[in-house]
Amino acid sequence: MFESSLLINGQHQPAHQHATFQRLNPVNGSVASIASAASAADVDAALAAASAAFPAWAATLPGQRRALLLKAADIMERRAGDFVARGIAEAGSIAGWYHFNVMLAAGILREAAGMTTQIGGELIPSDIPGNMAMGVRRPCGVVVGIAPWNAPVILGTRAIAMPLACGNTVILKSSELCPALHGLIGEVLHEAGFPAGVVNVISNAPQDAASVVERLVAHPAVKRVNFTGSTKVGRIIAALGAKYLKPVLLELGGKNPLLVLDDADLDAAVEAAAFGAFFNQGQICMSTERIIVDERIADEFVARFTRKAQSLRAGNPADGNTPLGALADIHTVEHAYRLVEDAVAHGASLTTGPLHSDGCIMQPAVIDGVTAAMALYRDESFAPIVGIIRCRGDEDAIRLANDSEYGLSAAVFSRDISRAMQVAERIESGICHINGPTVHDEAQMPFGGVKASGYGRFGGKASVNEFTELRWITIQHTPRHYPI
Repeated sequence: MFESSLLINGQHQPAHQHATFQRLNPVNGSVASIASAASAADVDAALAAASAAFPAWAATLPGQRRALLLKAADIMERRAGDFVARGIAEAGSIAGWYHFNVMLAAGILREAAGMTTQIGGELIPSDIPGNMAMGVRRPCGVVVGIAPWNAPVILGTRAIAMPLACGNTVILKSSELCPALHGLIGEVLHEAGFPAGVVNVISNAPQDAASVVERLVAHPAVKRVNFTGSTKVGRIIAALGAKYLKPVLLELGGKNPLLVLDDADLDAAVEAAAFGAFFNQGQICMSTERIIVDERIADEFVARFTRKAQSLRAGNPADGNTPLGALADIHTVEHAYRLVEDAVAHGASLTTGPLHSDGCIMQPAVIDGVTAAMALYRDESFAPIVGIIRCRGDEDAIRLANDSEYGLSAAVFSRDISRAMQVAERIESGICHINGPTVHDEAQMPFGGVKASGYGRFGGKASVNEFTELRWITIQHTPRHYPI
């Protein structure tokens, strides 16, 4: 069992009146962690600390910010075992997933460190004689990052790394499903030596989430909010941003399609589809949820893909002997069963055999013959189940790919790169990969979606635009004529 406190103004401390909540292990139901449950007073204390620390941090030289971020990356890698242990206990995936999380999160910190000297501006030609005009990027203030549980180290780190690099102070609101794991990110940055108040981490009981988030967004010192999570909650965050006139960066759900054209390398497509659909039990925003296959090759693809899926087994991640672990919540298991039962009732078939689960441990499933009449066609599953949709040619594949409210990631498989590129350009998604999986993340890439998958971009230079204010500054260096 892990214990997690709040990090406010450089101090690890309990919540007001020592309030706590428990996170249970999704596999065995034991207490995975006991975390501090922040009250309104705790939220206000974190806001006050971040606000007070902002002027000095904004004035900190880029080399100093870079050094701290690089040190944090080294510490994070050194403490990989701690992240893995907490991840298995709280969120239920396998050790390899959390090792990957730590590796990429450390890369995010290093990418942010490299960006500290890339936050520049431009000279803009002016029509006023003797006037020099500049567009200058400046830190904006306190940034609130709200992170999910599914890729906890990656997304918790991403929520605050570039804001820090840009000279903002931050408050990370941890997920109720992995408070100890997100709290460890705060511990790493604290150990790296970030000044008091620059990095704050708060956790809250599930029933207090709505009030805590609104209190954070409403505060005048908060200038930016970023959220990664479900589209349902993202709409709430967006509404709060509109209510309080706060820019919001949203990376939300996905119903990501992988298109297999009739000339595709089927072995490559099968491997990528299995990775995209089943890695981390399908609990990735980029997970392959729809495989759109040309009917001319569909039978062969489905046969090969089914064999691949049947070779992948889920088990207790604590045992460390299966490639897949557990789902984080029993409600996700129940949702997956409803989707599959509805699909079968409307004529689809389970090529991998009857759906099977043991509590939160669910075996991979392939559902062939998915149509628009089925909930599985449109609803995100966030589970190790994937639907096969048969299409008639490229135009039909594009139509089916775009027939979704979501638009995060997509993939196209074809031996003809020019053909694949033409298809990719017409898919409505923020991300598209040719002959690669829908699941692909790198720290320096512009990451985000369109439609109900959100707006704004994390990653590299794209993040600079999200977490700075662009100011217009002029210098008049000759006498100026005025009309009055």
